[in-house]
Amino acid sequence: MKPILSLPGFLSFLLMIFLNAFVDLGHKVVIQNTVFKLYDGDIQIVLMALVNGLILLPFILLFSPAGFVADRFAKPRVMQVSAALAVALTLLITLCYYQGWFEAAFVMTLLLAAQSAFYSPAKYGYIQQLCGKAKLTWANGLVQAVTIVAILAGMFIFSWMFEGMLTGQVIVHEGEMLKAVAPLAWVLVGLSVLELLLAFRLPQVVEGDATQSFEAKSYLAGRYLRTNLSAMRGNRVIWLSMVGLSMFWGVSQVALAAFPAFAKQVLNEENTVVIQGIIACAGIGIVLGALFAGQASRQRIESGLIPLGALGLVFALSWMPNLTETWSLALAFLTMGVFGGIFIVPLNALIQFHAGERSGVVLAGSNWLQNITMLAFLGLTMLFALWGLDSRGLFIFIAAVAMIGALYTVIKLPQSLILYLLGILMRRAYRVDVAGLDNLPAQGGVLLLGNHISWLDWAIVQLASPRPIRFVMHRHYYQKWYLKWFVDLFGVVPIARGESREALQQVNRLLKAGEVVCIFPEGKISHNGQLATFKRGFERVVEGVEGTIVPFYLGGMWGSRFSRCNEKLRELRSSNNRREVQVSFGGPMAINSSAVEVKQQVFELSTLSW
Repeated sequence: MKPILSLPGFLSFLLMIFLNAFVDLGHKVVIQNTVFKLYDGDIQIVLMALVNGLILLPFILLFSPAGFVADRFAKPRVMQVSAALAVALTLLITLCYYQGWFEAAFVMTLLLAAQSAFYSPAKYGYIQQLCGKAKLTWANGLVQAVTIVAILAGMFIFSWMFEGMLTGQVIVHEGEMLKAVAPLAWVLVGLSVLELLLAFRLPQVVEGDATQSFEAKSYLAGRYLRTNLSAMRGNRVIWLSMVGLSMFWGVSQVALAAFPAFAKQVLNEENTVVIQGIIACAGIGIVLGALFAGQASRQRIESGLIPLGALGLVFALSWMPNLTETWSLALAFLTMGVFGGIFIVPLNALIQFHAGERSGVVLAGSNWLQNITMLAFLGLTMLFALWGLDSRGLFIFIAAVAMIGALYTVIKLPQSLILYLLGILMRRAYRVDVAGLDNLPAQGGVLLLGNHISWLDWAIVQLASPRPIRFVMHRHYYQKWYLKWFVDLFGVVPIARGESREALQQVNRLLKAGEVVCIFPEGKISHNGQLATFKRGFERVVEGVEGTIVPFYLGGMWGSRFSRCNEKLRELRSSNNRREVQVSFGGPMAINSSAVEVKQQVFELSTLSW
C-alpha cells in the first residue's frame, strides 16, 4: 500500500491529534487540581494514582477489541466514530460539573479513556498509511511533539482558568469546586465538536482486511487476544521495544502521581499553575527530545538513541529527590523529558516498522502492555503511600527502577549505542541518505547483497537499516585482536577461502531464523569503483530458506580516504564539505536468484542513485 501523504490531510490529522489530547487532558486537570486543593499527603498520592489508573484501565480491558476494530475497519472511520463519542462524553461531563457530581465526574475519566483506547491504535496505524516506512521516525517524532504540546497547553490553560475561577473563594467540598469551574466544560464540548469536523477531512485509504480470517466465535472466545500476544512475543524487536516503552511510562506515572505531594512538602507550594508548570517542563523536554530523535534519524530508524536516552533518564531521576528549589526541579523535569523523547521515538518507530500489515493489533498490544505496566506502577505507588513511604522515597524507587532498565538496555543494545556514537563521528565527514527503505521487509529472513567500495561500507549499511544486520567478514580481518571484540558485538560471521562451508551453514541458519545477513558478493573492496563479478557463493546459503534477497547500492564512497582509489584521485575528489553518500535498497528478489541477476539489479540501482 502506497503512502497517501498530502499536506492538508496531514495537517488535519495533526490538529485532530492535538484536540483529542487537549480535551482528555482538560478534564483530567480539573479532577486532579480539585484533589490537590482539598487533600494532602498520602491520601493525595493515592487519589492522584487512582485517577491516573482509571484513565489506564480501558486501554487494558479493551486491548483486543481496539486492535480488532483498527484492523477490521478503515482507520479514518474509526477515528470519526471516536470523535463523535468524545462530543457525547463532554456533554455528560458538563452536566456533572453543573450538578456538582464529583464522583460521577471522577468516573467520567474512565469513559473518556475508553474512547481514546479505540482511537489510539487507529491513529498510530494511520501514520504509516499517510507517510510510509521511510518517514516513520520523522512522523512519529512530529506526532509525539504535537501530542505533548497539546498536553502542555492543556495543563497550563486549564490550570490557569481553574485558578482564575476560584479567586477569592474558600471552598472545602468537591461538588462546590466543580460548580465554580463548570464553564470549563463548555470549552471541552466546543473542542470536541471541532475534532469531529476535522475527522471527516482525513484522507481515506483502501487497506486490506487483515482480520477477515478470524471467525466471530474465535474472537469472542479470546483466542484473538492470545494469538496476537503470542505473535508479539515472537518478534524480539517488537517485544523489547514494547517493554522499553512500558517501563518508561510506568516510571513517569509514579513521578506524576508523587510530585504534587512532593511539591507541597518540599516547596510549600499550593498554586496548581506552578505545580502543573513544573510537570509541564517534562512535556517540553519530550517535545525537544522527540524532535531531536526525528532529526537524528532522518530517513532511517536510529536505534542507538535508545540506550543514550535510557542513561539520561537515570541521571535525571537520580537528581530529583535531592532538589529543593522550584527552578532546579523544573530543570530536572525538563531533562527527564528530553531523554524520554530520545528514548521513546525510535522505539515507537521500530514497533511500527516491524508490525507490517497487522499494525492495528500490534499497536493496540503495545498500548495494552504499557498500560498494564503503568497501572501496576500506580498500584505500587498507592501501596507504598499507604505503608508510609513519602514522595521523596517514591522518587528514589523509580530512579532505582530506571537504573535497572538502563543497564538492561545497554546490555541488549551495545552495538546500537556504539553505532550511534560512530555515526556522530561519521556525520562530520558523511551525509547519508537512504532510498527504497520500503523495499526492506520488516520481518523474515533477508539476504542483503550489494557493492563493496570502502572499509566503512558495513557501518553505513547498518546505519541505513532499522533491522540489525549480521555481516559476513573475511577471517583474516576478523582475527585481528583489536577488531575481534568489536565485531563480535555485531555477530559478524567470519569466512575464509577454502574453509567457507561452516560459515555458509551458519548464514543459512541465520536466514532460516528470520535474520538479516549482508554479503558483499564481489568478495573484496573495489579497486576502481566499478562493479566486479559477483561470486556465486551466496547461492549456496539459501537452501530451504523462506526469505528474500534485497539488492543494494552504496554510492558516494569511492574517492574517500577509506576506499582503495589512488592518492591522486583521492586528492581530486577531496572536499572540505561533507561527502554525500546514498544507500539505495532495491525491490525484493526471489531467494534463489542467481549472481548474474542480482548484479544486474545492483547495476540498475547504481544508474538511479546519482
